Amino acid sequence: MDLLIYLWFTLVALSLIVLIWDLTTHTPTGTVMKVAWILVVAYTGPIGFALFWKSCRQPKGIAHDVFIRDHWRQATGSLLHCVAGDATGIIIAAAVVYHFGLPNGIDLVIEYLAAFVVGLFVFQALFMIKMFQGDYWLAVRKTFFAETVSMNMVMLGMFPSMLLLKLIIPNADSPYNAEFWFLMSMATIVGMATAYPINSWMVRRGLKHGMMSAMPKGDHQTAHGGEHQHQGHEHDKHQQMHMEMHQQEDEHMKHDENGHMHEHEDMPTRDHAHAEHKHGSHGEMVSHGAHSGHQAKSLPTAQIYGIILGTFALLIIAVALTSLAVPISFSR
Repeated sequence: MDLLIYLWFTLVALSLIVLIWDLTTHTPTGTVMKVAWILVVAYTGPIGFALFWKSCRQPKGIAHDVFIRDHWRQATGSLLHCVAGDATGIIIAAAVVYHFGLPNGIDLVIEYLAAFVVGLFVFQALFMIKMFQGDYWLAVRKTFFAETVSMNMVMLGMFPSMLLLKLIIPNADSPYNAEFWFLMSMATIVGMATAYPINSWMVRRGLKHGMMSAMPKGDHQTAHGGEHQHQGHEHDKHQQMHMEMHQQEDEHMKHDENGHMHEHEDMPTRDHAHAEHKHGSHGEMVSHGAHSGHQAKSLPTAQIYGIILGTFALLIIAVALTSLAVPISFSR
């Protein structure tokens, strides 16, 4: 076990070195995505790095914002924001509560709350605040639904993994031991797997942002054509999206009249969308996450509450089943 753990952290260190070098010299992704990738690769090592290589690293002969348009890459970008914040909150909380000797049930509650705070108030709202014209609390409100259901699905994988792995890995309770960090790495990998489907669905429905790009000027070209061909494609895409914006706004007005609640995370205004598209055509900041699915950008209130309660129910069931092998207590 010791050899496996040391090998794992060697691979984590190498993955981080190559990742940071690539992010600073080659792949033009946005600052938020850079932070998310660094944290996720720190937690998941070669697994996260392989995901970066396939989903985000810019290949030769194709512009980065074109490369990341595939739905699964956009969904991966959405997943990264969630996992980076939630796993960070859980790991910090787990390292702190160890010193208080609390029952494991209370530990789980504290870790859940910490993940929610870091995930929503930092990685969703704070890092996305520019997309809401600098209104932080609007960003919190608009990202609440996406963060809650995504976090619940991360926990669905992480909590049972953490509890069960403590039975297998000795000395994994203490943050002063390498075993603790190895356990957290394995649990985060499982959490990524369980959270991907809901993030894919939200990106497809336009309820959550996806992968981001920060193309340098003059770097927009594809492997099958020159810069003019790519810009022509961008122009057509922007015209289509501009028309869709009109249609979506009309739909939102009708929904409002029926009393529906909306979740338009990263849903720009028409002027904001036009500005963002204009920036993209000149090779500057480009974000496709809110538009990747070209689907409805709102959900009825009943469906929103139903999905939130459904993810809570799945999480509770998973923890309850895990308690059959690892008893969970809220008192000494």
